[in-house]
Amino acid sequence: MEAKRIVVKIGSSSLTDVHGRLDQKKLNEHVDAIARLKSEGHEVVLVSSGAVAAGYSGLGYPARPVTIAGKQAAAAVGQVMLLSSYAAAFWRHGLTIAQLLLARQDFERREQMSHAYSALSELIKRSVIPIINENDSVSLEELTFGDNDMLSALVGGLIHADFLVILTDVNGLYKKNPNQFPNAGRYDYLPDIPDELLNETSASSGSKVGTGGMKSKLRAAKTALSLGVRTFIGSGSGADKLVQIIGGTGDGTYIGEAHSGPSLKVAKQWIALHSPISGKVEIDDGAAHALMKNGKSLLPAGVRKVIGHFLAGEVIQIIDQRNHVLGKGQVNYNSETLNKIKRMASETAMHLARCDRPEVVHRDNWVPWTASVRQSAAERKR
Repeated sequence: MEAKRIVVKIGSSSLTDVHGRLDQKKLNEHVDAIARLKSEGHEVVLVSSGAVAAGYSGLGYPARPVTIAGKQAAAAVGQVMLLSSYAAAFWRHGLTIAQLLLARQDFERREQMSHAYSALSELIKRSVIPIINENDSVSLEELTFGDNDMLSALVGGLIHADFLVILTDVNGLYKKNPNQFPNAGRYDYLPDIPDELLNETSASSGSKVGTGGMKSKLRAAKTALSLGVRTFIGSGSGADKLVQIIGGTGDGTYIGEAHSGPSLKVAKQWIALHSPISGKVEIDDGAAHALMKNGKSLLPAGVRKVIGHFLAGEVIQIIDQRNHVLGKGQVNYNSETLNKIKRMASETAMHLARCDRPEVVHRDNWVPWTASVRQSAAERKR
């Protein structure tokens, strides 16, 4: 089997017992399966939930806490327990682990996102297994973000993974709730995730210790696909389960083509999914065609209207003459200067702006308005 770069996401329900405590037997089985992948030459990054579930009993809570402070305290205690258990289990296989705690805000800051990529790349290069979790003890966003599902998709895109495996206590996506309809059919394969399927899927979690339901996993898979990462949602048992999943015989649902498109560069991922929008620019039909069809940059001559106030280097939305959003891009001029040079030929604009480059938005800093970008923008407003 060709060596692949794989992100494995393990949910809380797959790490804990019926009482919500960390289940060492389950954890050891996951570690054995990851070690088997490593022995076959694959690169693995682990995104693990379970900190809150592992920690709340140590604080004396009878059940998973419901307050923000309780969840944060449980995460602080549980993260130590979780990583200690992982370290001991991987050590038996001669494998070293590293911990990275990330929050959504880390992706919203371009420099921070770049640092995370560099750190992960170096760890992978050194054959260390990075274990990533949301920074639950200080991040409010995570507590309503949908567990670590979306984080695993973003990490998969960030490191240009070949495959995202989301392990859960349900063996795939069903056409109806299998708990209510025992004969419900399962989707063994989906080329993509249509919006109607996402809308029909329940957002509630079937687990008492997890925070994400099947809808959060589908949202994550949709984002992963937009970043060029195939996804599997399902379950498995034994040390061979991950090898079987990567080999195409896993117990669950495979999502995405075997050879999806190339993943977005880190800079474009930040523009597409994480950057705030600081203003808008309306462009003419010729510029729209050059951007959308010919892969060209946006030049001053194509700009009709500048909307809002923004600085050079910020991200703006680009719209056509019918107010349709075409995409997002990092602008090279501030709004005041752009207002002065709009509709001008490049040479004239460069002279007036005292700039040595004509592009308003370079094609390397431009991302078309896709479903994943729309979804990200909607989530930012919630």
